[in-house]
Amino acid sequence: MLNRTTRSLPRTGDLIWSLRLETPGQPVQHFDAVSGRAHRQNADRHRSGTRAPLPAGRYFLGPVEPLGPAGPRELGPIWIGIEPQFPTGRGHLGIHLDPSANRNANSGTLGCVGLIRWDDMQTLAGLVQRPNVRTLAVSE
Repeated sequence: MLNRTTRSLPRTGDLIWSLRLETPGQPVQHFDAVSGRAHRQNADRHRSGTRAPLPAGRYFLGPVEPLGPAGPRELGPIWIGIEPQFPTGRGHLGIHLDPSANRNANSGTLGCVGLIRWDDMQTLAGLVQRPNVRTLAVSE
């Protein structure tokens, strides 16, 4: 589950979202993330190119894909694709590390979920590879 919080990154103002992972028989995991850009949090979440957060709804999680050194720097080294299960004008969405979080003008994402900490990204990637972790719900 991805939920807005009232917290923000101190240097860049990006809103912090809470990604909560619940797996049967395991403790609940919490990860701090960003979605969209600081000044675009109220933009149309269903329109492509708005740099708004992910639209609310249910998504299927794709496989964990290593991007390697030739991959886009702002996506970090790991990509987990997500596919909306509802009509939206948005596409090419995923979960990745935001290497610029709270550092510079590239802080935030173009609409994906960007984890703030590298250790969290590694932990999440390991958990998502389990067979019972297949969906992501995003709240309003």
